Amino acid sequence: MLDHRNFYIDGEWITPSIEHAHHVINPATEEPIAMITLGSPEDVNRAVTAAKRAFESYSQTSIHERLDWLRQIIDLYQEKSQEMAEIISLEMGAPVSLARKAQVPAGLAHFLEVVKVLEQFRFEELKGTTLMRKEPIGVCGLITPWNWPMNQIACKVAPALAAGCTMILKPSELAPLSAHLLAEIIHGSDLPPGVFNLVDGDGPTVGAAIASHPEVDMVSFTGSARAGVAVAVAAAPTVKRVTQELGGKSANVILDDADLETAVRDGVRACFRNTGQSCNAPTRMLVPRRRILDAENVAREAAESMPAGDPKCDQTDLGPLSNKLQYEKVQSYIRRGIDEGAKLISGGLGRPHGIDRGFFVRPTVFSNVCNNMTIAREEIFGPVLCIIPYDHDDEAAQITNDSPYGLAGFVTSGNLDRARLFAKRIRAGNVHINGARVDFGGCFGGYKQSGNGREWGEAGLEEFLELKAIFGYQPLT
Repeated sequence: MLDHRNFYIDGEWITPSIEHAHHVINPATEEPIAMITLGSPEDVNRAVTAAKRAFESYSQTSIHERLDWLRQIIDLYQEKSQEMAEIISLEMGAPVSLARKAQVPAGLAHFLEVVKVLEQFRFEELKGTTLMRKEPIGVCGLITPWNWPMNQIACKVAPALAAGCTMILKPSELAPLSAHLLAEIIHGSDLPPGVFNLVDGDGPTVGAAIASHPEVDMVSFTGSARAGVAVAVAAAPTVKRVTQELGGKSANVILDDADLETAVRDGVRACFRNTGQSCNAPTRMLVPRRRILDAENVAREAAESMPAGDPKCDQTDLGPLSNKLQYEKVQSYIRRGIDEGAKLISGGLGRPHGIDRGFFVRPTVFSNVCNNMTIAREEIFGPVLCIIPYDHDDEAAQITNDSPYGLAGFVTSGNLDRARLFAKRIRAGNVHINGARVDFGGCFGGYKQSGNGREWGEAGLEEFLELKAIFGYQPLT
């Protein structure tokens, strides 16, 4: 069993203030694989003290220096990429092939992208006689989830480092091992002590201590809407900046001139990727009512072609859900869909055939779903797809936007101009046209209860900066 009971504070691995052991569970076997310590407010205070002290000098470093440290981290990350993939697969159940092809490269992409941004970013601009200056916001609390651990850690750590901020990272206690490996990578660089700190813990204790700490200037949080509200409430008395990337219930609109078979098949695979544990997953598939039976047949075939299995096997498409609580939650939603009268096309309750342990679920497709059903309103966070029929484009747009969430949207059409027009009608922070992949140079974030603020690229860097106006900087001529 791996021993990761120390925290990384002020450039050293230190013993926590109290011993509160917590086992990290392999979701494929339900067996413990590592031990960490759940931290306390005292540990958070030690990390904040180190970060605040380091901020005085790190905030004054040059762009050249920060680029050098970021490039060192990139080189070390690449050297550790295979180990990182194996750890991510072990701790949260992603198939190792997905960890190698997507989970680990996503983290690397954010570091690479922020280097490109920083090389050309203008921190100062003269507007008439006034200097508009962008400065690092200060000490940042970074609270991240378990589903895409390196993606969501890197898209916070990388821009914070580039901006000149110092930070305290609290990874999910359910999947903290990849964060510990990143801390080792950073320790191997020349980054000054105290700039990056890591404290393990749960949300109600360590997360709340970070959010409420008077010397933390900003909190960047990724997780559920419920937890996001708790972070915002804890942060409110100190009036710090809070950026949040929360849940989603994204619509995938297949217009009537699209190649239905290809669009449905690709939509099922996109929904079930990472075992459905992606906040931007296209979980509501909207299809023309007259083609609903065709869509059902294609979706059934696509779902049945993605068997769940051992994450260590390269041929596995679906691993387990990341933890027992999530398994039970997904089971309850599948039961709710059946009880509310949705048409079960594939999958259903229980584990897949032949699997008797691990948090595996059957990839499930419902059809004839009404948009007011629970499975269409709430984020399930598992491989569960809802097919919703519509009669015309206006109805499809109305259904798409009739959601408390607005993280992502998807539209497929045989006519690019038509797809573009429909994309502009979707009230979401990200829209994919005709299966377009994400662009790490773009931005990521949502409308409505999907959060506030943006991550990735230049927009992500801006979140870690304060804007100062220096009047009279240029004398009147």
